[in-house]
Order: sequence, then structure tokens, then C-alpha cells
Amino acid sequence: MGKFQVRTYDAISPVGLRRFSSDYAVAPDAEQPDAIMLRSFNLHNEPIDETVLAIGRAGAGVNNIPVDDLTGRGVVVFNAPGANANSVKELVVAGMLLAARNLPAALAYAKALPPEDMKKAVERGKKQFAGHEIGGGTLGVIGLGAIGYRVANTAVDLGMRVLGYDPGVKEQHASELSAQVHRVNNLERLLAESDFVTLHVPLTESTRELLDERRLALMPSGAVLLNFARDELVDERALVAALDAGQLRGYVTDFPNPTVYAHDKVIVLPHLGASTSSAEDNCAVMVADELQDFLENGNIRYSVNFPAVSLPRRGFRRLTLAHKNTPGVIAEIARVVSGAGINVVEMINDCRGDNAYSIMELEADELPAAVIEQLERMPQLLRLRILGEPS
Repeated sequence: MGKFQVRTYDAISPVGLRRFSSDYAVAPDAEQPDAIMLRSFNLHNEPIDETVLAIGRAGAGVNNIPVDDLTGRGVVVFNAPGANANSVKELVVAGMLLAARNLPAALAYAKALPPEDMKKAVERGKKQFAGHEIGGGTLGVIGLGAIGYRVANTAVDLGMRVLGYDPGVKEQHASELSAQVHRVNNLERLLAESDFVTLHVPLTESTRELLDERRLALMPSGAVLLNFARDELVDERALVAALDAGQLRGYVTDFPNPTVYAHDKVIVLPHLGASTSSAEDNCAVMVADELQDFLENGNIRYSVNFPAVSLPRRGFRRLTLAHKNTPGVIAEIARVVSGAGINVVEMINDCRGDNAYSIMELEADELPAAVIEQLERMPQLLRLRILGEPS
């Protein structure tokens, strides 16, 4: 039996699973798991063992994970931002071309051609599928994160005018954005000036139905909307009305649902955004590494509910604490530890909204039971871990 138990859901890339060392037992039936690794499995109605310290989603979105409940238990939820970015970017570009050149209808027509006199039938029918070149058109990119900035840069290379909207873009992504992308601070302007609009923002309460009836009405007649982020970002009933009225020319989405899947102006793909072997490998490798570093060292990187906090191991006993971000917590932790005569060699702390995370390197062979008891009685504490010296 391994030192750590990791329960898997879904078919995780073997390339990622091979990242785990021999100290890990990784299996779908792992009992009392220390961590869970999954892709699209819905955990909302699944009992999650009290032993679970971390959950790793081999992808970017975490809508299938009850993040709020787990945060209250001090469980760190990891994801793999950017690992599937190139895969999604390529599909978005393909989606634009599918819509611009009427390719789905043209493919269906070609498949139904009669074997006899096929060449003449081709010439008679091809005019109905005449499309538009995307070069020279305007693409509006909503969200300039790991996927959005790549889409924007590629569209520039394809000869498009590109508008980008993201008030909260990270410095890393902003620095990689092409200088030819026009950053706008007004979403309404982007919608009004774009022939194509593509969504690349996470689904939150503030972004749910971000494109509602009012905003959809701002888009030019004949515009195409692309959604490879989350279907709930769009008020799809209002969207269908806009398609029926001829205001919008098309909708390309990676999320089939009963509202849109059968509409003749909708191109629906079966959630293929990250469905490439390279993307699945990259996501699995990234999450496997995150889980191991957390379980062995308490370090956090790319978590959706706790801040990124890490320290290199220096050969000391390590204390990690997930706790509420309230005044006086750090001082109380330090008081309890130093009050027992334990030297704090190094400490780091950071916060993310209402939650915080701290790592302490302690010069102590053992942590006295009284210290553990005092720390666990702190009302702000969500999870305490004591890690031995690194092996």
C-alpha cells in the first residue's frame, strides 16, 4: 500500500498517472483517499471522505466540484489553467471557419450527392454555401486569459482586426498579448463592433448570462457568437430569438443542450475543447505534480479556493494551516507555537478573499499535543497538517 492514497474518477491520462511516485497508490477504488483526481465527473452529489485533503481537476473549470463546501473543510481544490489552452484555441479558430464558410451544411450536402452526374450536382448546389473570409473581419474576445490571449493573437495572424475585453487580465497574459490587439474597457463597444465574438471567461454569479437580451441586441446584424467557455454565460433563449429574427447569423458552441442543439443556425460540438491527447496529457501531468507537492510539502499552486503559497523544504518539521482571513490569526498561531518554546525557522502566509493559508518551518522533533490542541481549537482554523522532515 502506498504512502498516499489517490482516488481517480474518469479516464485520466496514463502520462499524468505515471508522474506519481511509488509512494502513491492511485486507483478508482482507493479507500480513505488523501486526494481525488478527476476530469468531468460530477462530485456535487458524491460523498467525499473526511480523509480527503485535496482535489485535482485535470482541466480548468471546476463547476463539477462543490468548491464552497470543500473550502469550509479546508480541502484545497487544484486545477490546470492553461494546460489545454492551445487545444481550445485551435477549436475556436476552427469554429470561426465552420461558421464563416458554412462548412457543416456543405459537408452534409456533399455526402448526399447522387453518384450519377455528381460533378454537375456540385456545380448546381455549391452557390448556396458561399461564405465569407475571416481575414479583414473583426473578432471580439471577451476574456484575455490563457485561452483568450492565444485566440486573439492567432486571429491577428489571420488578418483580423481584434478587440479584447478583460478588466482583470493578469500581467502574465497581458504581456503576451499581441500589440495589434486593441484592448477596450467597454464590453458594449466590443459587441457593437465585432463580426465574431468569442467568450473566454469563467462561469461565476457575475458572469452568468453575461450576454443577455440587451447585450445580444448590440451585436451587428449577421454576427456570429462562439462559446467554448460555458453555455450558462449566454441567455440562450434570448440567443435563439435573435437567431430566429435574423439578427445573428450563427452560434457555435461546445455545449449541446436542449435549447440550442437542433437549431439550424447553431453549430454544436460535443465538448471537444480539451479533447486532444496533448491537452489531456498536459492537464493530468500538471495536476499530478500539484497534488504530490501539496501532499508531501503542503505547497499550493494553481488552486481555485486558496492562495498560491509555497516554501522550499529545508529539513525541518512543517506546519500548514488553512484558515479564515481574519485579523489576529497569524499572531495567535505564532503565540501558541513560540509559547511552547519552538523556534519558527521560516513562515509564509497569503490570503484569497475570505480564506488564507500559512506554512511554518519549525525547529522541533515533535509537536507537543498541547500545541496541536490549542491550534485546533482556534475558531478560524479550517485544516491543520503536520508534515515531517522531507524524505
